[in-house]
Amino acid sequence: MTPRSFHQDFLETPDGAQLYFQVQGPEHPEGPDVVLNDGLGCDGFVWRFLLPVLRRRHRVLRWHYRGHGRSSLPEEPSLIGMDLTCADQVRVMDHVGFQRAAVFGHSMGVQVALEFHRQHPSRVRGLALLCGSYGNPLDTFHDTNVMRRLLPLMRGAVERFPDHAQKGVHAFARTEVPLQLALRTEMNAELIHRMDVEAYFNHLARMHPVAFVRTLESLASHSALDHLPRVGVPTLVVAGERDQFTPRWLSERMARALPDAELLVVEDGTHTAPLERPELINQRVERFLAERLPAG
Repeated sequence: MTPRSFHQDFLETPDGAQLYFQVQGPEHPEGPDVVLNDGLGCDGFVWRFLLPVLRRRHRVLRWHYRGHGRSSLPEEPSLIGMDLTCADQVRVMDHVGFQRAAVFGHSMGVQVALEFHRQHPSRVRGLALLCGSYGNPLDTFHDTNVMRRLLPLMRGAVERFPDHAQKGVHAFARTEVPLQLALRTEMNAELIHRMDVEAYFNHLARMHPVAFVRTLESLASHSALDHLPRVGVPTLVVAGERDQFTPRWLSERMARALPDAELLVVEDGTHTAPLERPELINQRVERFLAERLPAG
């Protein structure tokens, strides 16, 4: 049996944020290092089935964005944004000794992965982009721009009354209401496990709403559409057939624009397709890494 290791720690940024990270996998990996980038308001729940598969042959870096999961906010909470997220990823990769990696992203993590490639192309061997948009996701959420128009009101309320917002989100996220809404309207309740949905809302209840809305604002105004033709690495794009957060057509458009991309559309999959059809996605990811990003 191949010896495996697990390491977790915190890395402090120059502006005072404490970034949580963990590295796991074989001591002598058979393929490229892998970096996992989460979605907004997530702390890694979506990787539950894929991570055990990846860590059999790859060293895998999981980390939490500023204000997410176990990572803290910087001394000045306004220091949140896409450029800072990419800089943080460089810091963590340097700290753990990942020179180049296959960069994965789910939801918001797709934008992070693409922007990271724009800023640091030499650090990326390949991309796996799961259920996410290349940019401006609030303009296409449920194929409307309602969320984009509501964002200034949301941010204003949260930043004016942060303590009340935190208490309200904490109380609401721990009720049955958001969980049932998600299962009935946004996810495939026949395929996903309730415990995985609960994991998301439990994290959301602990997250400070200021961190949430500032991160949301940064990704709402970001786009990597112009960069897609310049992504010169093998890329796997995964779309949920019934995804309403980032509709399927976005992934199809992204795959067409990328020079070296392959597309997997997950039948009956939604925004949480990696938890709904794990066997299908795990097998496709393994094949992509073995065939397109071999060791060496």
